[in-house]
Amino acid sequence: MKAMQQNNGVQTNEEVFWRAFIALAGEKAADHRADFDAFYQNEFSVAKKATACHPLAARCVRLLREKGYRVALATNLLFPQAATWARIEWAGLSPSDFALITTYENSRHCKPNLDYYRKDVLEKLGVMPEDCLMVGNDVKEDLCAEVLGMQVFLLTETPILTDGFLLNSCEHGDFQALWEKIQRLEAK
Repeated sequence: MKAMQQNNGVQTNEEVFWRAFIALAGEKAADHRADFDAFYQNEFSVAKKATACHPLAARCVRLLREKGYRVALATNLLFPQAATWARIEWAGLSPSDFALITTYENSRHCKPNLDYYRKDVLEKLGVMPEDCLMVGNDVKEDLCAEVLGMQVFLLTETPILTDGFLLNSCEHGDFQALWEKIQRLEAK
């Protein structure tokens, strides 16, 4: 994970991960790449039992799309595409619900690196930061997007807070508050 967080953008996070993993585990680790992929295609599904999905999450995404907004899933890049796709389906959504889904295969930076937002999200979507709303639950990794000019909304149901963070310093609320915010947005 540390190697991906320090990625300078020359390689994808997938390439950085495998280079670091092989350096740590030895050259034979490369022989197990198919096993790694098979794990995420098969056994990873057991992890669903440890997750919970808020019923408004999928409704928020669908309402944004109905209003003409392009929705991106800008998740931190710890998982390969197969795992991210599975997590999307566990949430009652489909990868086709998103204009962009960042994964370690298609991204070259990680949160909270601002180049993640600039190059891996904004440039790929072809949008300006001031036209975006970043919704997340991690103060350090998600709210940093505000520096670029994005609006931010901190989900407070399962927040990952940073010492000294003042909750009233940003727009925040639970899924109901987010749902109400989205309902107030004008259609595009």
